[in-house]
Amino acid sequence: MKKNLKFTFCALAVTALVSAVVLSGCSGNTAAPGASDTEPVSNTAAVSRDEESTGAASPESEEFSAEIEAEDTDGQKLKVMASFYPMYDFAVKIGGDKAEVTDMVPAGTEPHDWEPAATDIKNLEEADLFVYSGAGMEHWADDVLASLETKRLVSAEASAGLTLRPGHSHDEEEHEGAEEHAEEEEHDRGQFDPHVWLSPVNAKKEMENIKNAYVKADPDNKDYYEDNYKTYAVRFDELDQEYKDTLSALPGKSIVVSHEAFGYLCDTYGLTQMGIAGLSPDTEPDPARMAEIIDFVKTNHVKVIFFEELVSPKVAETIAAETGARTRVLNPLEGLSDEELKNSADYFTVMEDNLKQLKAALE
Repeated sequence: MKKNLKFTFCALAVTALVSAVVLSGCSGNTAAPGASDTEPVSNTAAVSRDEESTGAASPESEEFSAEIEAEDTDGQKLKVMASFYPMYDFAVKIGGDKAEVTDMVPAGTEPHDWEPAATDIKNLEEADLFVYSGAGMEHWADDVLASLETKRLVSAEASAGLTLRPGHSHDEEEHEGAEEHAEEEEHDRGQFDPHVWLSPVNAKKEMENIKNAYVKADPDNKDYYEDNYKTYAVRFDELDQEYKDTLSALPGKSIVVSHEAFGYLCDTYGLTQMGIAGLSPDTEPDPARMAEIIDFVKTNHVKVIFFEELVSPKVAETIAAETGARTRVLNPLEGLSDEELKNSADYFTVMEDNLKQLKAALE
């Protein structure tokens, strides 16, 4: 990626040497040995002074300045935009010190219904890489990407290649009488369950897809990105095995969660989820749904009703009071709070804590 200064620098050195010989001939002085070995910083300073005295730069000085500017910008970090927290975390882990990664969704914000503002679109126009999960999680992504004028942006749909769960949920049953959605909106908002990252097996694949996008955007640092991925691939495998060993040994297999975000995790480890809300947490259950949830809790001897920090616990607390259950937090990793970020929480620490919460609920 670096531009070669060798030719330009040599040309200037020769020019300086010839000038020195001519001047020495006029004055009768002999140049001291080594006087022609000019340091690059001195050359830059000389060019600046020449430009100030003549009002214009020589072709040689213009070329040299351009080469220096190219050298200064070489090694500049990739500008990476991530659609929400898990994508941000994975992008940071792969990019390391080669990337400047921005989480588009502010800390503490529920991402399901978040949409980018004009400043976010501008940042995407100027970015090198855009990382998003896909499968309908970012309902705005396709339209925004189609609207961008930039041709250099590499986009990575991290869920590409994964087997997706169907997205039907009780949300649709509650709106049977509503006007049918357009086909595109149906695809974006419910054709698939988008919460793929909550299975460590799927999260590993998402990080691999992100790594491949980094390599495409910055092939000169391929080995760096590959090494970072290999490091975290081992951690995903260890986390997966820990979930298998822990959950398979527990008698309970049923959980009640604030919204149906844990389907991939449940499929991977043999659990069954009952969601208070559907794939998006912004709906409250009607009386019929509440009765169904309460019956599920009693029938399956559910001891804990899970809620999440970015969603009101009110309904979970109501169900717990009705059934004698307790409440605990189970984090869907859709976004972390400022406090969690200050405490250096990441995907792995949150998933470890989730496993502790599941163990306490199912033992």
